[in-house]
This record gives sequence, structure tokens and C-alpha cells, in this order.
Amino acid sequence: MAIVLSDNQYGKAETRVVRIYRDTERHEIRDLKVSTALRGDFAAAHLSGDQANVLPTDSQKNTCYAYAKERGVGEIEDYALALAGHFVADIGPVTRAHVDVDEYRWERVSVAGTGQAHTFVRTGHEVRTTSVTTVEAGAVGESWVISGLRDLIVLKSTGSSFTGFLKDRYTTLAEATDRILATSLTARWRYAGTDVAWGEAFSQVRRILLEQFAVVESNALQQTLWEMGSAVLKARDDIAEIRLSAPNKHHFIVDLAPFGLDNPGEVFHADDRPYGLIQCAVRRDGAPDAGPAWDAPAAFA
Repeated sequence: MAIVLSDNQYGKAETRVVRIYRDTERHEIRDLKVSTALRGDFAAAHLSGDQANVLPTDSQKNTCYAYAKERGVGEIEDYALALAGHFVADIGPVTRAHVDVDEYRWERVSVAGTGQAHTFVRTGHEVRTTSVTTVEAGAVGESWVISGLRDLIVLKSTGSSFTGFLKDRYTTLAEATDRILATSLTARWRYAGTDVAWGEAFSQVRRILLEQFAVVESNALQQTLWEMGSAVLKARDDIAEIRLSAPNKHHFIVDLAPFGLDNPGEVFHADDRPYGLIQCAVRRDGAPDAGPAWDAPAAFA
């Protein structure tokens, strides 16, 4: 039975790129984590250790820094598209490039009611993300863009129930007609093309997700995710599909009866694990093919 080399890729993971704009006295900050992965003619490196076609991962890291200076960051989708396009177009052995970018949020510190010119504070856990894949297609590369967010922590103190579920002999969970619903949301949406006002689109999708989480009278977290995803696709014709992942951050009501106290849904114990993990994808019927868009390096193994 023959043994052959199958899919392979390599790259530089989690390069931290902090770009400070000092063009005026009022500075701006962009804080990124960038990962690159390349596919192409690298068989010799695996089979015999021949590195002739291998662009060092250190060079990929340096390209991330250089592009942040030469081209600026702009929207992270444009930054990732530029990097992926460069690797495919300018590095001969490369036939596919995948670039992931996370952006961390900073806000300007206010002094006496005015935003200070060069001091910032990191805001919350939420991260804006993008994942760009560019494939060599003749003389022109073809690209797919996935944008998203993660660690968006949300909670509603009512408007959620969980009843009528399947029970077996191991079921101990009581039905709940009025419960806390909380999660740390990850959402990723694939665009149908690359001619998009990225910043405006991101802001709108984020707003829709939050609004739907708030207003949907939820009979299950599954239902909430469906309504969130459907609302995004109804609002944005340029989005082909959206994938949502929501760990159920359980809040259990505390029994205060031993202390002679009533607890009408006011005091809870937050239990971080184990947790239910609810995930779904909502796709537009007839959407363009995803190609390798979802083949993230983290999912390779």
C-alpha cells in the first residue's frame, strides 16, 4: 500500500501588530492579531527537507508589519485581502493564502470630559474578526471573506424559557418558564463578494444580533440563534451565510429557604462549566459556493 503526502500548509500564527497613527497630535491605535497560512508546492520540504520553495514564516510575520506601515490597516478585511493577495500573486510556489485577523477594541480615555489625545483603555472582551482566503485562479486570484465577532457577552434577565424537552431516565433538569439567558457569542458571516463597505456592514450586523437577542421571546437558545441569523440575511443581501456559536452561560437560582428568605428570581449562582454549546448555520438559498472559505488553519487538525 503506497504512502503519499496529502494536504499540507504552513504559516505564522498570532503575530501581534499594533499600529499607532501619529499624523496629528490626536493619535489613533489599531491592535491586531494576524495569522497566515500558505498552501502550494511544498512537497519537497516534507519529503526531503528541501526548503527551496518555502518562504520562511518569519518573512510572513515581517510582511504583516510592513503592510501595516506601507498600506496602513484600514478595515481589517482590506488589510487581510492585501496580505493574501500578495502571497498568492508575488510568491511563486504559493497557490492559496489564508489570513485571519482579530482586532482588539480600545477607547480613548476621557479627561475632564474630553478624549485625551494619546491615552487609551482596552474595552471588554469582544473581538472583531475576519478570515480571508485567496486562491490563484489563472492570472487573477479569487477571494472569499468571512467577517465576525467573538466573546460578545450578552444576558437577558427574562424573556427566555426551556420547557417540553425530551426526558429519559437520566433527566433531572427542571423545566423553566422564566430563566436568565446568557452567552458569549461567536458569529461569523461569509460575504457573497468583496465589494463591501466592511465597517458599515459589521456595525449593522452587530446591532441586528444584539437587537434580536433582546426582543425574541426565546423558547430555546436554538430558536434565538435562528432568529438572529435570519434577521442578518434579511437585512444584508451581500451576506451568503452566517454561523453562530453560543455557549449557554447557566445561571441557577439559589435556594435561600434555609435562611428564611424568599428568592423570586433575584439571586443566582453563575456556573461556568459544564455548559451547553448551541451552534447553527443560516444560509441563503442559492448562495454562491463557499469554496475553501471555511477551511481555517485551526480546523486542519
